[in-house]
Amino acid sequence: MRNPYDIVRTARITEKATGLKEKFNQYVFEVDRAATKLEIAHAVQSIFKKKVVRVNTVNVRGKAKRLRTANYGRTNHWKKAIVTLAPGESIELV
Repeated sequence: MRNPYDIVRTARITEKATGLKEKFNQYVFEVDRAATKLEIAHAVQSIFKKKVVRVNTVNVRGKAKRLRTANYGRTNHWKKAIVTLAPGESIELV
């Protein structure tokens, strides 16, 4: 089994993620692109010691960015995981 900290990279704290947290008890994380939903659930449970009910994932495409010259680059693709916790559970994210 892989290290949970290699699977869950960072918590995404945005306006939309805050709304999901308040309304549906869902938390948004940036995760490893090769991680499965089961691996993500086990990683969140072992890191935060909370019961995970459901995991939804989204593959986010990188944006095209213009460099100083006429060349174009691209930001990295990444995977977003929306984790639903059991009722009454919460995670303190700073």
